[in-house]
Amino acid sequence: MTELTYTGSDGWPLYATVMGDGPALIMLHGGGPDHHSMRPLAEELTDRYRVILPDIRGYGRSVCADPERHTWDQYVQDVLSLMNAAEAQTAGLIGAGLGGTIALRACLKHSDRIRCAVVISPEDIEDDEAKAAETAMMEEFADRVRTRGIEAGWALYLPHLQPLIVNLVRDAIPRADAASVAAAAAIGHDRAFRSPAELAAITTPTLIIPGDDDRHPIELAHRISDLMPAAQVASVSMSRTLSTAEDMGQEFAPSVSDFLQSLSAIE
Repeated sequence: MTELTYTGSDGWPLYATVMGDGPALIMLHGGGPDHHSMRPLAEELTDRYRVILPDIRGYGRSVCADPERHTWDQYVQDVLSLMNAAEAQTAGLIGAGLGGTIALRACLKHSDRIRCAVVISPEDIEDDEAKAAETAMMEEFADRVRTRGIEAGWALYLPHLQPLIVNLVRDAIPRADAASVAAAAAIGHDRAFRSPAELAAITTPTLIIPGDDDRHPIELAHRISDLMPAAQVASVSMSRTLSTAEDMGQEFAPSVSDFLQSLSAIE
């Protein structure tokens, strides 16, 4: 295992951990946790792949307290910067929640460099009214974090999330920087997709592992799978029986491994 320091397209310092050897896989954690949440799953794959685990901008070691630097385009550019730093012309992406949205955006914008994707617990794609409500809630989240601390901010969301996500978020809080967490909430002012229909343009082979809460509706996983010509829904899901990152790694690794091995693109 090695540590990698790299620079975003805007010159911002970012950090990742690299494990294993072989074709490159980049694992993108959800919003709230950091790269530690993906390590047990990564460890199940390092016998065949070089797994790269960044702390996404704003989380973990990749502290970024400038709200203007938190946009979907910048997050995708950070993935490309990481690939360049790791000397990976192409890579597979595995993303959970926020990381899954970044993976989908990367597939849409840079299909020549993204060989395949695994999207775990895809985030809801809101209509205009729901997006406005979500933006307002994220503004309140940021204000709470700045004035009362990270735990106070997450108290808005945790009651509505499934146990695994709650535990991953709580595990990462001691490693998080409050100003950076508050700034990352500015992503609520950006919009990844206006409609699920936009995903029909993604031709990258994609495995979708459904979520199971209001922020990650199971119905969305099936809908976008139907829209994307090379997508399939996994037989596993973000079940409420899962509690830890280790549970997630053990539950998802067989399906992810089978999917990757079925693709000549990743080899």
